[in-house]
Amino acid sequence: MDFFEAVSKRGSYRDNFEEKAIPEADLRKILEAAVKAPSGYNLQSTSFVAVTNEDKKKQIAALMPSDATETAPLIIVVVSERIEADGFCFEIEDYASATETMLLAITALGYASVWMDGDTKTDDNSEQIRKILGLPENKTVRTILPVGKPAREVKQNTRKAFDERVTYIK
Repeated sequence: MDFFEAVSKRGSYRDNFEEKAIPEADLRKILEAAVKAPSGYNLQSTSFVAVTNEDKKKQIAALMPSDATETAPLIIVVVSERIEADGFCFEIEDYASATETMLLAITALGYASVWMDGDTKTDDNSEQIRKILGLPENKTVRTILPVGKPAREVKQNTRKAFDERVTYIK
């Protein structure tokens, strides 16, 4: 799938996934896209945990229950670390850039996902997921991406009109 088609087809998929594992080669492509995402000052403050272990997935899904988390063959956990350089920290920008890059790679490969950082911010879920995965205290769980083959068509939400969001100054 070409880049612009992936941009047009990417949508937040919250429904059931088909019972199909994601081949290691596809998982690798998704994660390679993530590590190649832009990073402020090239600090590369974001890391990724690919969870296919059924018990760990169930524990995460119990914290953030949805059709997507409960049926995903893969949950990618996006983790950041506060790193400063010259008084700047790009932790949030880095994780956001990597997450969007992964979502486009996921779409391009024919899979679907949803960015679930709202749910990681509630009920101490971020800290609980960090503990489930045994991550060090200097790591912050930012979001999870349940990933799989969608059981139904993925639809992108309606967007405001182009002219409402874009201004040309000539």
